[in-house]
This record gives sequence, C-alpha cells and structure tokens, in this order.
Amino acid sequence: MTATANIVVVGAGLMGTGIAHAFLTAGCAVDLVDPSESARTKAARTIDRLFDEGVQRGKLTAEAATGARTRLRPVAAVEEAASDACFVVETAVEDLVVKQTIVRALEARVGDDVVIATNTSALSITEIASAARRPQRVIGMHFFNPVPKMKLVEIVRGLETDEPTLRAVQDWVGRIGKSSILVNEAPGFTTSRISALLGNEAMTMLHEGVASAEDIDTSLRLAFNHPMGPLELGDLTGWDTRLKVLQYLHTTLGEKFRPCPLIIKMVKAGRTGRKAGKGVYEYDAEGNRIPGSGLRTR
Repeated sequence: MTATANIVVVGAGLMGTGIAHAFLTAGCAVDLVDPSESARTKAARTIDRLFDEGVQRGKLTAEAATGARTRLRPVAAVEEAASDACFVVETAVEDLVVKQTIVRALEARVGDDVVIATNTSALSITEIASAARRPQRVIGMHFFNPVPKMKLVEIVRGLETDEPTLRAVQDWVGRIGKSSILVNEAPGFTTSRISALLGNEAMTMLHEGVASAEDIDTSLRLAFNHPMGPLELGDLTGWDTRLKVLQYLHTTLGEKFRPCPLIIKMVKAGRTGRKAGKGVYEYDAEGNRIPGSGLRTR
C-alpha cells in the first residue's frame, strides 16, 4: 500500500465517517461520497476533530494529521469518485434496495478486480451482491461503532464471494490496524444477533418498568464489564437502525427477535438516539448526555 492508494467510502454518516478516518490514518486517499452537503461537511469536521484528538494523545504527529486531512475528498455522487480506486466500502442506510443500487453504480465506476465491501449489520450479502455483474467481488465488512475505538471487523462471506476477495479484505483489515473474524453468511451474522437480543431485552425491561434506564445500563457495565450499556449503545447506533435490524431478524429467524413495542413507539416519535438529540436519554448540542434524562415508562 502506498500513500496514494485510493479508497472510496459511500455514506458520510457516523459509520462512514469513522471508516474514512481509519483509511486516512493508514495513509490512503479517501473519496467520501454522500449526496447530502450537510452530511459531508459534518463528516469532514468530525474527522478533523478525531485527528486533533489523536495528536493530543500522541497517537500521531501534527504533520501526519495535516497530511491525512489533505487526502480526504468529500464528493456528492459515486460518478465523481476516483475511477482508479483500489478498494470500496459501501455504508449507506440499512435498506436492501438502496445498497443494491449503490453496488451497481460502484461496479460501473471502478475496475473489474476491485472489491466492493458492504458495511451492513444484518442484511444478506448474497442478496446485495445479486445486483452486481461480479458478485464474487462483493463481501460484507461489518465495522463497529465508534469505528476509531473498536478493534473488530466482522468479515461476512456471501454465497458467491471468492477466495481472492476474502484474502484482500483480510489484508485491508490488518492494514487499518484492526482484527477480523470470518462469518459464513447467516441472518444477523454473529454480533448483530447477540446485540439485537440484548438491546431488545433491555428495552423490554424498560418498557415493563423492571428498572430505570440508568440502572439497566449500569448493570451491564458493572456486572458484565461491558464498556457501554445496551440502551446507551442503542442511542449511539440509532434506534431506527436497530429497529430495521430487528424487523429483518424477526422475519428471518422468528419470534425471539420481535421488536419491543417501545422501540417502535420511540422511532415514530423521532427519539432515534444521540443523532436526534434524544433517544432513551437526551443530549445537548455537543452530543453529551444530559444527566437524569433517562426515559421513564412507569
């Protein structure tokens, strides 16, 4: 890999921003694609902040941070992204049709040998790849939030994913300083199935009034040494995203994944989490949790 290796990341949301930062830190040039100008602007500011924090912590030099910033190019459409990209990560909304549309556009833009990785937490890699002329070059690459801090990438092999594609992704995961596990495609893979059950049960307990949101989260942090409680994590991920994952798993795996009614109610009310300023908890303009703001259901 050279400093001029071109990477395309599609989607400038929370995950896309973190993924772009990871490749920039590894010395790559990144085209960050999103039709929303505000999303692109916010992503660039977040990446700047992440580099500033890295310099303050001594993780990289000021010169390295400056160089990395210059290698970020936010663009509005796939058609504007580098046609000579050597690797692509799609990280749009958890919607099969949207992801298939992006895969088609990417395949028409980049070289035949370029791997198209899709960052999905539950959707079928095989179904996403069915939109491609070269489905063997499509693979799942499930990052975790927040990307700069989380070390794992779940690599998911679809029905037609070939061995060169798998090896290429494993190599890229190592290059950006993360570890991987390999999953043969199944609904929810490994991590999303476990996380969906945990988060759904935590919301059910909140809905039933078993304990407060704060105490449910505290129990997981202190009794099981989780870095973040399931309700805090849901707010960070976004309850709209969590709901889509649960609905998909409910359809494919059965009743144990039926979404808690409180999640459905919250999403309808716009309480989707930190990005909306309120979810299970409420947040200030800087995204900091407001003490004592946990949702009360009883």
